[in-house]
Amino acid sequence: MFSGIVEEAATVVNRVMEQGNLHLTLHCSFLNELKIDQSLAHNGVCLTVVNITETCYTVTAIKETLDKTNLGLLKIGDKVNVERSMQINGRLDGHIVQGHVDQTAVCTKVEENQGSWYFSFAYKFDPEMAKQGYMTVEKGSVCVNGVSLTVVNSQDNSFQVAIIPYTYEFTNFHQIQAGSVVNLEFDIIGKYLSKLNRYQ
Repeated sequence: MFSGIVEEAATVVNRVMEQGNLHLTLHCSFLNELKIDQSLAHNGVCLTVVNITETCYTVTAIKETLDKTNLGLLKIGDKVNVERSMQINGRLDGHIVQGHVDQTAVCTKVEENQGSWYFSFAYKFDPEMAKQGYMTVEKGSVCVNGVSLTVVNSQDNSFQVAIIPYTYEFTNFHQIQAGSVVNLEFDIIGKYLSKLNRYQ
């Protein structure tokens, strides 16, 4: 379980395809605090640490993960938003994030606005999935590349988020531009409420 408050943008130092699996090796500043079998969110995707060296760690993404997320598009040198799992006694500064990406979206526009930025995203809209909570709502929460954000200008297949300078600098949002593919996780509370509503 995560909160969508990214700790830093780790750097991809190697990628190896093995049949349908992608082994990603990354470097981050809290490397000495990691352990084997630990869960970390990578661009919002919960992955398990499978190897640690003095300079980097490795996680593995299976084919289903690669099919539903942007991890397969990562190249050496790319920045990846990483977050360790939430501590039970910690504050929930973002929102409840599972690390189970629902689908990808494409950035359609980036607008600077007096020191902050508005990012617009479009995604494939499925009316049946929307009835189950796979959608955004105005002023609701959405997780974009592992970052907990507030939705503005929510439409059936698109939405905007506002990014402050700190988030822009310390996550991979500074690399996102029109055409970039990002990971989306819709709000789990909305999914539960939508499903419960079907049985009323």
